[in-house]
Amino acid sequence: MKGYFTKAETLLWSCSVVLIISSFFIFGNSGYLSLVASLVGVTSLIFCAKGNPTGQALMIVFSLLYGYISLTFRYYGEMITYVGMSLPMAVLSLVEWLRHPYGDSKSEVQVNKPTRRDYTVMWILTALVTLIFYFILKFFNTANLIPSTFSVTTSFLAVFLTFKRSPLYALAYATNDVVLIVLWVLAAFRDSSYISVVVCFIAFLVNDLYGFYNWKRMEKRQRS
Repeated sequence: MKGYFTKAETLLWSCSVVLIISSFFIFGNSGYLSLVASLVGVTSLIFCAKGNPTGQALMIVFSLLYGYISLTFRYYGEMITYVGMSLPMAVLSLVEWLRHPYGDSKSEVQVNKPTRRDYTVMWILTALVTLIFYFILKFFNTANLIPSTFSVTTSFLAVFLTFKRSPLYALAYATNDVVLIVLWVLAAFRDSSYISVVVCFIAFLVNDLYGFYNWKRMEKRQRS
């Protein structure tokens, strides 16, 4: 993979890794599984930013790890979202990305522009998913119900747009990162070890914003 990532991408990934590891040890830790999940997650994002299917494969692993971590803090919304929605959608997205490579390259997916019908279906499904999950999460007495429900909303938008191979997937994930930062800040008030998780999602936010920028560049290059 030497030469595959640009110097800026290598620097972004390296800084993210250093930040995550440093915060993990400085602020105490919530278990090494949390550290592993964070490193897998941020690595998946740099591959996804390149439109590489490897990113979706790593997202499958991250979904399993993050789902378990969320369970330990009673964030049932996050657990159900990642294990019950993000995980299967990552599998479908992996298949979709592998089926639609750009040219002869297996390491770059072909960027797609969703149709008006796609967006209509997306918003209808998003509304249904949000409503259903609100009552599910309320039944389980989920901590911080409203932001947890909104996290489900933004997560669904993100996985739907990822499946559709739209650059907007990264903006949806960035929005989700902001929600998750809020959720884990609230958790950190009760247990300072979760500050490392907050730092993790700050790193995710920066990577997702870069992902949107790079996908727009990919889109322009592919269509030219």
